[in-house]
Order: sequence, then C-alpha cells, then structure tokens
Amino acid sequence: MNVGESVRTGFVEIWSHKTRSFLSFSSIAFGVAAILYTFANVNGMYIRRTKAFDIAGPGRLEIEKRESGGFSALVGLSKGLTTGDAEAMRAAMPWLYMLSPTLRASADLRDGDFRDRVQLEGVTLDWAKRGWVFTKRGRFFNSHDLANAARVCIVLEQGGWAGKKPFWARFWRDDNFAGHARRADMLGRTIQLDDGLYTVIGVLKNPPRDKDPRWFFRSGGLLILPLTTVQRYLARRGATDSLDGVDNIIVDTGSVETIPRARRRIEALLSGRHRGVADYEIKDFREMVQNMLENMRKYAVAVLAVGVVAVLAGGVGIMNVTLATIFSRIREIGVRRALGGTRADILVQFLTEAALLGVLGGIAGIGLGLSGIRYLSDDGAETVAALLWWHFPATLAISAGTALLFALYPAYQASRLDPVEALRYE
Repeated sequence: MNVGESVRTGFVEIWSHKTRSFLSFSSIAFGVAAILYTFANVNGMYIRRTKAFDIAGPGRLEIEKRESGGFSALVGLSKGLTTGDAEAMRAAMPWLYMLSPTLRASADLRDGDFRDRVQLEGVTLDWAKRGWVFTKRGRFFNSHDLANAARVCIVLEQGGWAGKKPFWARFWRDDNFAGHARRADMLGRTIQLDDGLYTVIGVLKNPPRDKDPRWFFRSGGLLILPLTTVQRYLARRGATDSLDGVDNIIVDTGSVETIPRARRRIEALLSGRHRGVADYEIKDFREMVQNMLENMRKYAVAVLAVGVVAVLAGGVGIMNVTLATIFSRIREIGVRRALGGTRADILVQFLTEAALLGVLGGIAGIGLGLSGIRYLSDDGAETVAALLWWHFPATLAISAGTALLFALYPAYQASRLDPVEALRYE
C-alpha cells in the first residue's frame, strides 16, 4: 500500500467515525491554539523590547528621588536630588547624549469656564531628545524659557485609540482635562495655573494608546512646563526640600557599552554630593524592561504549559482511538497480511491515520489561535502579538509529531499481530 492510498483510507476511516475523531483532535486543537498564542507573544515581547530601547535610548539610566523614611537622621546632610546634581554630571561627563531632570507637581487649572486639578511636569530641553513620538503644533521650549522661568506651557493631548475601543476602556472614565484638551483648541490660549497666568505655546499629540511604542515610560503629566518655572512657581516643598529639587534625572549615555562606566561615575559623584545619604536610586532601563518582560514571560510559560498539557491529552486520546480502531479491524489486518501486506504496510496505515488527526487538529488550532490573537488586538491588548511564517509549520509539526508519537506503540502492536490469529478473531 502506497502513501497516497494510506492517506485516502485514513480520511475514510476518520469520516466514518466523525464523533470519535472530533473528540480526538479537539484537545490537540486547543493545545495548538495556546502554543501559537505563546509563539506570538514571545515574538511580540522581542519586538516591543526592541522598540522600547530604540525610542528610550540604548544607554538609558534613571536616577529617582527616594523618600527619607529610612535615613531621617541624616536628611540634613543632603539637599536631595537637585538640578545641581544634573549640572555636576554634565560637567564630569560632557559626552552624555541626554541629561534630563524633571519635577512633578499639580495645580488648579482654569481655562474659561473649565476648571480641574491637573498633573504637570517640569522639564528641560533634553526632554525632547528621547521618547519623542508626538505630533507637534506650535513650538517647544527654548533656552530663553528655561533661563527666565517663563510662564509658558505645552499641552500633552491624548491619542485615543487607533482601532476599536477595547471593552474595558468603555468603563474607564477619561481624565477631565484630557477630554477638554481634545475638544478645545488650546494652542495660543492663556490659562490659569493656581494664581498665575500661563500661555500655551504648543500642543503635543500622543500616538493612539494601542499603537504607542513607548510601552511603560510615558510621561506622567498632562501639561509640561520649563523646569525652572515649576520650581519657582508651582512646586510644593517641605521644610527640608531644596529650591532646585527634582524628582528624577533621566540619563542616556548614547550606547549600551558606556552604561557601566557612566553608572560608576554617577554613583561616585552623587555619593560625594549627598554626603553618603542614599536618598536616590539609580535604575538601569534595560533591567526595568527585563523585569517587566520576565513577568510577561511567566504568563506566556503558563499559557504554553496549558497548551502542552492539552496537546498531550490529545495525544493520549489519539492513542486510545488508535487502540480502539485496531481492535475493531483485527480481521481486516489479518486479511491484508494474508494478501501479501507487510508489517510496514500495517504500521504506516495506522500512523498515517494518527498523523491526519494531528494535522487536522493543528489546522483547527491555528484557526483558534488566530481568532484569539485577533480578538486581543481588537480589544486593545497591551501585549503585542506578532507571528512569523515558521510559527505555522512549527505548530503543525508539533501536533502531527505528538499524534505520531502516541500512535506509534498501538500501530507497532497492530503490525506484530499474527495473520492466522487475526483471521480467527471474532
């Protein structure tokens, strides 16, 4: 019996026992769907990590201000994280590509009849060197704005959604000011922040949330202002806070290779300036991304484990089906052997039927996996799902290989049946 005839006979046998065959390959289908989804997510993680590094900068370090709870007795020794620290870093390492101190604050905003409490962020000119994914109207800050603490601001307009708004977002109320910024053209307006008047010199529109490549380092404010302006007019300070204090300093060394050298210099410099007080924390952006990816990878492994278990369960089902098929066709096996069929012919016949069940389950699983990925994409899922061409033959090979593996022993037993005993079987 040639392979073509084995395939035809296999299809006839599968069609003759549709319910049994469906139960056999359905488990494999669900397992393959989970495996395909895992493939897509793992590849998506790699793509998203690459984009995050490209936009954030290859040599990104973040120096965060720490609260003084654990070293309150030493607070007077250090002024905290300040713009002076950033200036000292620039003087010690003029080759740094970006050095951007920022300060977060909040203020009562009034624009005509609209009033709200808004989050804002004070930045320097270097802020625009990395993470720039905006569509700009108007202008950005200049050195004159920073030097004179100009009362100007830029609105960060939210980008909405490129595709269908996800189900969960329908229950998530937009920030009042975010909605106002979308409806009103604020460019050129004079708005009130606390007791001062500020001119809106620019509007930066964010990309759609489901297309935003910045991932998890988006700006935390809805308004940005010159850092000196926030420090002078809008910052809320405690008794020990410095007039030039900042919340963090973002550094980009320009390349991955220069990160260790820059980090050692920064640690030594800040240790001296802060007199040994550990009121700051240096974070490597690569480590931050890897930590997030590790959590995502654990989720992917869990999904993969479910898929593997489902595929193995499908393999057990195919083994049981193959055993049942053999017992129902013992006389047929005896007739084929009596007419000159070899043990290899019997082995190939049953393995072919099992492989067909595995391939059919794999095809159904690919359909289920694609549907799941499409649903998550339409639902605005944060995790990127990206498939490569080899994912499809790989999942088919897994399903077919599992079916063959579990059918091998029953098929071997069928090929070892004695023809005479098989013909006598009732």
